[in-house]
Amino acid sequence: METAGRGLLAIDDRARADFVDGSAHERTPLIFGKSEKMKEVERIVSQVAKTDITVLIRGESGTGKELVAREICARSLRNDKPFVKVNCAAIPAGLLESELFGYEKGSFTGAISRKPGKFEFANHGTIFLDEISELHPSLQAKLLHVLQDNEFSRLGGDEDVSVDVRVITATNRQIERELQNGNFREDLYYRINVVSIHLPPLRERREDILDLSEFFLRKYSATFDKKYSGLSSTAINFLVSHDWPGNVRELENIIKKMVVLESEEFALREISSGSRISVDNANQNQVLSNGRISLKRAGKLAAQEAEKHLIMGTLVETRWNRKKAAELLDISYKALLYKIKQNGLNRKRISI
Repeated sequence: METAGRGLLAIDDRARADFVDGSAHERTPLIFGKSEKMKEVERIVSQVAKTDITVLIRGESGTGKELVAREICARSLRNDKPFVKVNCAAIPAGLLESELFGYEKGSFTGAISRKPGKFEFANHGTIFLDEISELHPSLQAKLLHVLQDNEFSRLGGDEDVSVDVRVITATNRQIERELQNGNFREDLYYRINVVSIHLPPLRERREDILDLSEFFLRKYSATFDKKYSGLSSTAINFLVSHDWPGNVRELENIIKKMVVLESEEFALREISSGSRISVDNANQNQVLSNGRISLKRAGKLAAQEAEKHLIMGTLVETRWNRKKAAELLDISYKALLYKIKQNGLNRKRISI
């Protein structure tokens, strides 16, 4: 039987860097936040980190699944060993087997030398298989073999390669549906789903938005050598009210745009043009009528909130030129003044 260490000798340091992320043990700041849902995530991470148990991280795109995987690695006993990431959806199925498990010389046209796969580079460390639900059925059996026996064979190889790797997986899909459709092996599902961590979307943890925004402001102000300044009240209003379909990744990109352009205007315009308004928790009590949900009241509140955000976005876009804003909104100047007062909008709050 062959060990993974021998295979690594055939690859130079530059090639190794293509596979291995040596910075994985560094702590990633501000992953969790103050919301109860993220406190629960941190509790589970703390419990599983120092074990070698397999973990399945679930959540919408942009919620931070990779960051949580890195945090598990950072708190583990393998924190000074390789962290190797593989996006199972980004590599064609025909190439993924050789990427994961490597290949032997002569196994196919162009295979002029042995090449270890990412499992070998992750030996004694952690491998993170992102979008695991996209794994082709032909590779699921081979992955199951690694999880069960800690060994596999390279493409075109006759001998087994032994590895000691902790496996963390992630998906943004309902993997149970893939089970029902016969696209995902049930035995593999139970192997990877020993512990499941669900990352809530940002719209369900709004109390973390301002802390995240502050962190990204400081980070990118330093990265791009820009003068750091706090968010205006208008920007805060927008950020907290937005539904964030792209989650933390979308928020980060918006803040990055603010910093690089040294203005909130373009970022706020982008949010206001594509915002999905919803009735937040603070307004839910107003929707209730005698303990029952009032559809009429919910619709009215949503309309009021949408109108307020549209007016704010237009005022930001026109730099508080109320005449021009009224024209864009197709209402009279007098009506706009009334709605500005009604919604408590104030030019002094806008710092762009």
